[in-house]
Amino acid sequence: MAEILLLICIGLVVYTYLGYGLVVWLLIRIRGKRPSAKTDESYSPEVTLVVPAYNELSCLPAKITNSLGQDYPRSKIRFLFVTEGSTDGSTEWIKAHYGQEVDVLGGTERRGKVAAMNEALKYVKTPIVIFTDANTQLNKEAIKNIVRHFQDPIVGAVAGEKRILTNDDESAAGSGEGLYWKYESQLKRWDSELHTIVGAAGELFAVRTELYEHVEPDTILDDFIISLRIAGKGFKVAYEPEAYALEHPSFSILDEQKRKIRIAAGGFQSIVRLSYLLNPFKYGILCFEYVSHRVFRWAVAPICLPLIFLLNAWLAYSAFQAPSSMGTAWITLFVLQCLFYGAAWVGYQLEQRRLRWKLLFVPFYFTFMNACALAGLVRYLRGKQSGTWEKVRRADDVLLKVE
Repeated sequence: MAEILLLICIGLVVYTYLGYGLVVWLLIRIRGKRPSAKTDESYSPEVTLVVPAYNELSCLPAKITNSLGQDYPRSKIRFLFVTEGSTDGSTEWIKAHYGQEVDVLGGTERRGKVAAMNEALKYVKTPIVIFTDANTQLNKEAIKNIVRHFQDPIVGAVAGEKRILTNDDESAAGSGEGLYWKYESQLKRWDSELHTIVGAAGELFAVRTELYEHVEPDTILDDFIISLRIAGKGFKVAYEPEAYALEHPSFSILDEQKRKIRIAAGGFQSIVRLSYLLNPFKYGILCFEYVSHRVFRWAVAPICLPLIFLLNAWLAYSAFQAPSSMGTAWITLFVLQCLFYGAAWVGYQLEQRRLRWKLLFVPFYFTFMNACALAGLVRYLRGKQSGTWEKVRRADDVLLKVE
């Protein structure tokens, strides 16, 4: 039984991180590439760019300049910055410097990002609303490239791409995050080509305003909940890699750990709130993509990994006690696991000393990500999650303080 359970757990982990991508790629190859939809280059509906910005004064000058520099007809775009609860003078600064060009929605109470988004939608009159974070920079053609997808009436939302800016002297967590997002971006391309992507990145995504639903204020992964609910209605969530948000990685491993645990807790919260999507008879391909790409990543693989180690340790020990035909295989696998997690531990120790070795990025970040997922499960079960903003230091924040 231990051998069977071990093989099942290994199969689930391999499928989660490698097998699913291979299956989707094969399905696309078998079906053939869909013909590109005809687009009208002159298509430019009115849009509203909503920027939640809690205590983001250090980022606002660059963000507003970047937003106003978008390659999109100025008469067709409205800018709405939501600074509710900010205590750093953000509201006053925007009104004083850009009051004639952008709108600002302030307030004295800090209710959280989701509450700010819900409030902002009361003031959105355009058919398309685009959300982006204050600490990101968009490419000049981002809005134009996102909006063109809405010419297809089946498209209910469009996700941009998140890109991580990393330098050689930045953290291993940041470099690992960059590698992770490159892989994740490829999976999104395949998901979108097969059917729909399952979850947008909050750094940049757009929805048809009429499809936006009021989101529970304590929601952690608002971008994921909003986009999946739209997909659940039968609309496609398209992916546009040429509309991207550039973001610096977390400043330290502790900052990244805090962020990852919160996201993981939000993942479990989302699984509960989107449980109706687990019906394959009703949601078909969407259910397949959602379970394989998200549920397995958040709730299955992180639990399987420690089980694999413990079961393998038991089987390796048993092989020493009573040699069997599979004994050598179990011992070899256990040694490889020890080497992998040993490399991850060394990577963590080097990170603590501000020393980086790129060879250790993959084992370090893989282990780190799954450990945070387990911590996120504990946090969710304890009811510790909250919808209020939890600001995490990033490399650019520290650079601004130094300057």
